[in-house]
Amino acid sequence: MKREPTLSKNAVTVLRHRYLAHDADGNPLEEPVDMFNRVAETVAAADEKYRGGAGVERSREIFLEMMTSLEFLPNSPTLMNAGRKLGQLSACFVLPVEDSMEGIFDAVKSMALIHKSGGGTGFSFSRLRPRNDVVLSTKGVASGPVSFMTVFDAATETVKQGGTRRGANMGVLRVDHPDVLEFIHSKENYDRLNNFNISVALTGAFMNALESGGDFELVNPRTEEVDGKLNAEQVLQEISATAWETGEPGVIFLDRINEANTVPGLGIIESTNPCGEQPLLPFESCNLGSINLSKLVVSEGEDSFINWDRLGFLVREAVHFLDNVIDVSRYPLERIEELTSGNRKIGLGVMGFADMLIKMGIPYESDMALEVAGEVMSFISRVSREASAALAQERGPFPNFDQSVYAREGHGPYRNATMTTIAPTGSISIIAGCSSGIEPIFAVAYERRVLDGEVLLEVHPEFLRVAGQYGLTENGIMEKIAASGTVSDIEEIPPDIRAIFASSHDISPRWHVMMQGEFQKHTDNAVSKTVNLPQGATAEDVESLYLLAHELGCKGVTVYRYGSRPAQVLYKGRSSGGRLRPRARQKVTSGTTEKVKIGCGNLYITVNSDDEGICEVFTALGRAGGCPSQSEATSRLISLGLRAGIEIGEIIEQLKGIRCMSSIKSKEAEVLSCPDAISRSIVRYLESRGETVYSSRMEAGEKVCPECGIEMELEGGCMVCRSCGFSRCGPS
Repeated sequence: MKREPTLSKNAVTVLRHRYLAHDADGNPLEEPVDMFNRVAETVAAADEKYRGGAGVERSREIFLEMMTSLEFLPNSPTLMNAGRKLGQLSACFVLPVEDSMEGIFDAVKSMALIHKSGGGTGFSFSRLRPRNDVVLSTKGVASGPVSFMTVFDAATETVKQGGTRRGANMGVLRVDHPDVLEFIHSKENYDRLNNFNISVALTGAFMNALESGGDFELVNPRTEEVDGKLNAEQVLQEISATAWETGEPGVIFLDRINEANTVPGLGIIESTNPCGEQPLLPFESCNLGSINLSKLVVSEGEDSFINWDRLGFLVREAVHFLDNVIDVSRYPLERIEELTSGNRKIGLGVMGFADMLIKMGIPYESDMALEVAGEVMSFISRVSREASAALAQERGPFPNFDQSVYAREGHGPYRNATMTTIAPTGSISIIAGCSSGIEPIFAVAYERRVLDGEVLLEVHPEFLRVAGQYGLTENGIMEKIAASGTVSDIEEIPPDIRAIFASSHDISPRWHVMMQGEFQKHTDNAVSKTVNLPQGATAEDVESLYLLAHELGCKGVTVYRYGSRPAQVLYKGRSSGGRLRPRARQKVTSGTTEKVKIGCGNLYITVNSDDEGICEVFTALGRAGGCPSQSEATSRLISLGLRAGIEIGEIIEQLKGIRCMSSIKSKEAEVLSCPDAISRSIVRYLESRGETVYSSRMEAGEKVCPECGIEMELEGGCMVCRSCGFSRCGPS
């Protein structure tokens, strides 16, 4: 039986654009309810071995009801791929990078296969010998980890062009690696390593040196010998200053992560997945899912409370669901399947936490919010362990249980080596219509651009309800909120309501870290959280937050200072109403005309400049026909954009990769369409003049969504568009 989910227009748009099965022409073959049925049926099928046909049908009904009610959703690869040909359902993987040319390029190959299947990858580059170290086989010198990271980055860029889900990577380097300073600064140029998040792995020895004000030793991983010393305070200052300026690197506390390694007999954890919430052994993967806490608030009169019975049911069945996913998933590498099946790690987390607090009338920045966080996550942790233990009684413990800390300490047995993770939920929280992960709300009001280009103003539904109760919908108050996205500075709104509806940039950075620390107390893996800082924050503020995160037991931390990258454009609320008008065309222009063979024949592309730079594009088609009116319209609009001051890099980004039915391959490249050919011709013209293709999106760290133009939200180290669902780390 189909249960139609109640979805927002935005959720339907995201599902149709990114999740539902499509035919060869891009037309949806299913509706959202069909997707949920497909997932429920596929995942429930794992019960045949343990519970028989009747058990499969019961599980299918429960799983379907959990998803269509939007109370629980698995990670995006499960929604996208369950019951379809690809069949790869895990979101995150970690791969080893060995210190040899064969090992490095084996990792590149494995990464490409994982990205093709829809997963993200984490790497530690700490095993690679440092720059200028000896290469014994050739008597040459090594280029170092950062140099090889660019190889992984280029491969990711190439693979993602042909996929439906963007590849994403985490790059980790130990703080005691001799190249750590180069690594810290490796993303200061915004056109470099754009397919990587990076984190410095801080060790216990480093933290001890930091506390004593002393130095720590650098160790060459090839020889395992000391290769110099650095002052711990100075290194942390460099990390803090670079993160203050660019948002990266993040930090992870490596020894603390390994203290929580539940299967230390299989090795040490070196890296995490792209957003940092899932530390994994080399060749391990994990599948994630999140419970929507906003659905679990019950109101009786003026009182609101948590429905603990329903939460307990959802936790037990979510653990069951995620354990089943391990059995029905297909894996891109045999070694990954072996280790994933051996440890059976799952990561159950939450989303909609900020909405839960709002419904309960509790400010995010309050002791009461911390108390609720602790109660909710400790409950989920306890019940998930009980559920995993029950599955172990029915199906047996995870195969590597004997090598686990549980066996050593006399706990369990458990079906899963880990049970809980707090992941970023950028895409699935849009589907669920709730706030993301454990983040505060991003804005009380924000713009949403629908696919036809119309911009709609979205206002938090709870605020609309409260505003109606208090008569706050008149006297231009909503317009003020729309202009800034926040209620913090609107005096007409009572202070207690302003506190309840505080957005991410209104919350003190220390409270961001305190909330992360509270959830981490009750989470097996790690917690994905962005710590937002105001624009006026200092590098010293960043450093103090790192120390606070370590003090509170966090396993890592990502900070982002508002406006930290130059040329950052539009943030919360409504954009300005300013309009662009093209400058006048000068009488004399000069340029080049290039003949490009396209599927319709020959396309002649003319690119001209005047004294102020590139200013116009003309096209003409040969006698073979084609669509000359569309080509002419495209070139006219490009010319208008150029003379209106729009950066040529932005125009090229919009044109390149557009496909039509008549795409052809030549010796040089595949020409996908007339617009694609025009973009390539413009690039060649600029290169012939020695000019760089420039885009402020590149300089701004790509904070603007390339698909809909709305500002994206940094969540757990990953840029996510709340408008259309685009994610730089792929859907989560």
